[in-house]
Amino acid sequence: MIMSAHNSIKSLDQVSSDAPQPTVGPDDAQTKSQYPDDSQASQGVVTKRLKPGERRIQILQTLALMLEQPTQERVTTATLAAKLGLSEAALYRHFASKAQMFEGLIEFIEESVYHLIGQISEREGSPEGKQQKIITVVLQFAQKNPGMARVMVGDALLTENERLMSRMNHFFDRIESSLRQLLRESSVVKASPTPSVEANQRAALLVSFLQGRLQRFVRSGFKKSALEHLEANLGVIVGNQP
Repeated sequence: MIMSAHNSIKSLDQVSSDAPQPTVGPDDAQTKSQYPDDSQASQGVVTKRLKPGERRIQILQTLALMLEQPTQERVTTATLAAKLGLSEAALYRHFASKAQMFEGLIEFIEESVYHLIGQISEREGSPEGKQQKIITVVLQFAQKNPGMARVMVGDALLTENERLMSRMNHFFDRIESSLRQLLRESSVVKASPTPSVEANQRAALLVSFLQGRLQRFVRSGFKKSALEHLEANLGVIVGNQP
């Protein structure tokens, strides 16, 4: 189930401008469609009419739920449609392609994480403390949204359109840029004879640590917590002065 790392994070419906509040659960995912070409409707079953945009958000949430299954192989439009009780044609009423569905999930990840990073950057506090908080909230988001974590590390994108992986790479580049800016303000870096080089190196180290944590979480089938010993590890990395 799609959750946020913070109460103020935007939910999927806010990212998708025409969608209602995302309250779809596993049982709700079987809600019958109002569209005439949906599999259940074609069999003459009485269907429930959904509000505009509700089917779109339901599709995205179901995709995320399917990605939360550690043993789940590549999600196809056929398996997704079957999970929803729809025809594949019905999916394409809302998304031009499966890549567009994944883009909807990536947009949710971006909006959620960038929102938190912005909040952290604007608050008072030491640059070192802010660096730790940024890494922590990204990992908290992944911990609460395992399906999204698979998208973040690229595990769910291996056989998909290349532009999806490029967009996730840009996501981490942007996090690194935010960390680099904070590091330039850090007394640790300012004490260095080459502060810009130091900031670049430390930002790259933090993002590598972040990506490694995410990979470990996903590859363990979500059994190894992304937050395990996090405070102690970050204390070593961020507090390791030259």
